[in-house]
Amino acid sequence: MPDNRKEQERAELHRTIWSIANDLRGSVDGWDFKSYVLGILFYRYISENLSGYINAAEHEAGEAAFDYAKLSDKKAKEARKELVETKGFFILPGELFENVHRKAAGDENLNETLERVFKNIEASAQGTRSEDDFKGLFDDIDVNSNKLGGTVAKRNERLVKLLNGVAEMKLGDYQDNTIDAFGDAYEYLMGMYASNAGKSGGEYYTPQEVSELLTAYTERKNKKHFTKLIPNSKIADQDYNLSVSTYVEQEDKREAVDIKTLNAEIKKIVAREDVLRKEIAAIVKEIEGEGTV
Repeated sequence: MPDNRKEQERAELHRTIWSIANDLRGSVDGWDFKSYVLGILFYRYISENLSGYINAAEHEAGEAAFDYAKLSDKKAKEARKELVETKGFFILPGELFENVHRKAAGDENLNETLERVFKNIEASAQGTRSEDDFKGLFDDIDVNSNKLGGTVAKRNERLVKLLNGVAEMKLGDYQDNTIDAFGDAYEYLMGMYASNAGKSGGEYYTPQEVSELLTAYTERKNKKHFTKLIPNSKIADQDYNLSVSTYVEQEDKREAVDIKTLNAEIKKIVAREDVLRKEIAAIVKEIEGEGTV
């Protein structure tokens, strides 16, 4: 029976995106909707990426019950500098996606909360190697736009629906998914609206291969045959050769050959050829014999 898990995961993800679109239908046009969903989706992604990284380190150190999301903001600030150097950004536990989403329905100032969180994330990267990557990252998410509603209450109502929708996306851990859920959601959203957004849609549409690279860049992890973190000193040693193949070993996709099996097959062929030669010789001899007077 064929394994269709990948198709099921992708279909479920797409259904969730359509559900969000239906909840916001009539208030936000397609291209703006795409920006809101992608922005919130990325906010969730980097929140889980950071907390997952911290939790894994603590668990490995023997703190099995540690959960960064439950840590106080005051305590978390102690590790801010080290985390920014390692990950390129920082998010306080209280400003993680899961905590903001959990309190969203009861937050009368949700628009201000999200605006503050986005500014803090971008500010955390200032003066670091990742400053350009995070600068203006959330500019397209205008949480005070009248497109979301004529009043703060209406805008926050739709922001809650947006957060709920993104929270329901089963992105999971990369180890648990057969698809790159973040990259796939990105591609699907761009594809939904690229054809309806005029020239700009076509210009900004990014295929799956590129979205996978964006995800890998954000994770900053070594992935065999795909990505590798290289210090500047090593690049300098290579005369600043930026060819990927210089640093990342290409995967050998050639089919593996079983020498024993191959030799056995060759012996069978040789043996069969000997039989055929004898049969042909016998037939020729018989024909020549019949022609003798």
